[in-house]
Amino acid sequence: MTRSYGPDLTPPWKRSVPAPEVPAERDLVVEEVVTGFCGAVVRCEKTAEGFTVTLEDRHRRHRVFPLTPSGFLLDGKPVTLVRPGSVAPPVPVAPARTASGSVAVRGVRARVALPSRIYVEGRHDAELVERVWGDDLRIEGVVVEYLEGVDDLPQIVKEFAPEPGRRLGVLVDHLVPNSKESRIAAQVSGADVLVVGHPFIDIWAAVKPSSVGIPAWPEVPRGEEWKEGVCRRLGWPVNTPAAWKRILASVDSFKDLDPSLLGRVEELIDFVTT
Repeated sequence: MTRSYGPDLTPPWKRSVPAPEVPAERDLVVEEVVTGFCGAVVRCEKTAEGFTVTLEDRHRRHRVFPLTPSGFLLDGKPVTLVRPGSVAPPVPVAPARTASGSVAVRGVRARVALPSRIYVEGRHDAELVERVWGDDLRIEGVVVEYLEGVDDLPQIVKEFAPEPGRRLGVLVDHLVPNSKESRIAAQVSGADVLVVGHPFIDIWAAVKPSSVGIPAWPEVPRGEEWKEGVCRRLGWPVNTPAAWKRILASVDSFKDLDPSLLGRVEELIDFVTT
């Protein structure tokens, strides 16, 4: 983050009015001003040198910092963290977790996009990934694009020209043994290309039925267009854009998705950011 300094090299948040004191309550998300380390408070304790706070970032890494005046940013504004119970009433805090369950990092701008990319099969896949992992992806600088199917994936990978530092992760629907998708995945997978998938015929079914308010995703015979068949059997109008809007609106967090999708998306994010 860019900061302005005066002629005396003193940061502006230390030259002006003292920063407000905020209790270092568990799960409060802050940024340490010197290192830029962002994380949630996991504990505040007394040491021989004074009080310290331990922060945990989205990768579960811990860092310990002293409780120095104006030493942290909360929602982009300087604050002085103090031990819990020393300030009353406590300052209201923002939600500590994103929809994906990661630590919510507030007051930090999205990173410039990485050369690496994540591709998904279609628009609905991209919209679902954005709804749950959008905050994480912006912080990491990861762009998600959609393919409109996997038939052209070998040519797309060739044109992308993956290499170390420019990785490609691909999320595929219905990635099961001996399927067309599995054969295509085998053609393109490599050190800098990771293809993962979920077992469902379409991303709709990766949303838990209980979240949508249905007992189960219906069985649709082979040869019938799956999404239209789902609408018919659920008694919905055969209008797939409207049906998807209804399904997507039922997703508030990772808890609304099947675990088989959660693990694969997290795997792709880790792959393209390392």
